[in-house]
Amino acid sequence: MSLGLLALISVAGLLGPLLALPRRWGLPVILGELLAGVALGPTGAGVLHTDEPAFAFLANVGFALVMFVAGSHVPIREPAMRTALPVGAFRAGLVAVAAVPVAFVIARGFGTGHVALYVVLLASSSAALILPIVNAAGLGGPAVLALLPQVALADALCIMALPLAIDPGRAGRSAVGAGILVGCSVLLYFGLRLVERRGWRKRLHRLSERRKFALELRINLALLFGLAAIAQAARVSVMLAGFGFGLAVAAVGEPRRLAKQLFAVTEGFIGPVFFVWLGASLDVRALGARPALIGLGVALGIGAAVTHFAPLATGQPIPLAGLAAAQVGVPVAAATLGSEERLLAPGEPAALVLGALVTMAVATVAASRAARATTAPNT
Repeated sequence: MSLGLLALISVAGLLGPLLALPRRWGLPVILGELLAGVALGPTGAGVLHTDEPAFAFLANVGFALVMFVAGSHVPIREPAMRTALPVGAFRAGLVAVAAVPVAFVIARGFGTGHVALYVVLLASSSAALILPIVNAAGLGGPAVLALLPQVALADALCIMALPLAIDPGRAGRSAVGAGILVGCSVLLYFGLRLVERRGWRKRLHRLSERRKFALELRINLALLFGLAAIAQAARVSVMLAGFGFGLAVAAVGEPRRLAKQLFAVTEGFIGPVFFVWLGASLDVRALGARPALIGLGVALGIGAAVTHFAPLATGQPIPLAGLAAAQVGVPVAAATLGSEERLLAPGEPAALVLGALVTMAVATVAASRAARATTAPNT
C-alpha cells in the first residue's frame, strides 16, 4: 500500500458519483465504486489486492463507519415510528414469514444450501437507502409513515441475525459476541442520553465550534473504534459494532454538525475505499464461468421484491411494497463476511451484490410510481 495507490483508489471512487449524476438513471453511488474495484482488482487490471494488510484495514474501518451511518439513519425518534409501530412490525413479520419458502426454493434450486442466509437477505430492507429515496421523491401520508417502522425493524433485526445465518456452525459464539455488543450499545445509549440531558454535549458543542476542535467527531470515532475493538475481541464482525452504535446515536438524536462531519468522512473518503475494496474482492469471473450465479443474483433480487409483496394483504400500496424491498447494507455485509471468512463459494458474494442491485432497480421504479400516485390527485 502506498500513497500513490491510495490516490488511485480515491480517483476510482469518483466513478460512483459520476454514474449517479444523471437523475433519470437512478443509479446508486456504490455501483460505480464497486465497478471501479472490479476493474482494478484481480478480475480486471490486477492492481488492487484485497489481502494487502493496509488496504484490508482501511476497508474494515470503512465497513464500520458505513454501518454506523446506516444505523444512525434509522428514524427511531420519529413520532410516526411510535404510532405506526404495530402495523410496521406486523408487516415486517409477514415479510419474514414469506421469505422462508422463497429462500428454500432458491437455495434448493441453485444447490447452495444457504436457506437461513437467504431468509435474512430476502426479509431485509435498507433504511439508509429507502429514507433518502422517500425524501427525494417527496412521498408522504399515512401509508409512507407506516413504511418507516417496517423498514427500520427489518433493517435492524436482519443486520443482527446475519452473522448467525451466514455461519450456523458458529451460531453460538456469534450469538454471545452479538449479545456483548448489544449490551455495550445499550450502555452507550444510556451514557449518551445522560450527557445530552445534563447539557454536557451542548457545552462541548459550543466549545468545539468556537475553537474549531471537532470534539464531537473525535469522541464518536473513539467510541466507534472502541466498540469495533470489542467486536474483534469477541470474534464478531465490526458490522454489528457500527450499526449498534449508530442506533444508539439515532435514539438519542444525532447533532446536525456531527452528521455532516461523519457524512464527509464516510462518503468522501473511507466509504469509497471500502466499496472499492469490496468490488476488488468480488470474483466476477466466476459469474461468467458459472452463469447460474447470475441467475442466483437475479433470483435473490426478484425474490426479495416478491417477498415484500406479502403486506399487500394488509392494504399496503404496491409501489411502497416494492420500495420496501430495497437492500444494500445486509447484502453488502453478507458479501463482505463471506469474502473475509471464506464462507461462500467463489462468485457467490458477487451474486449477493447483484441481487441487491436488482432490488435497487425495483425500488427506483417503485418510488417513481409512488411519486406519480401522490401528485396525480393534485394535478
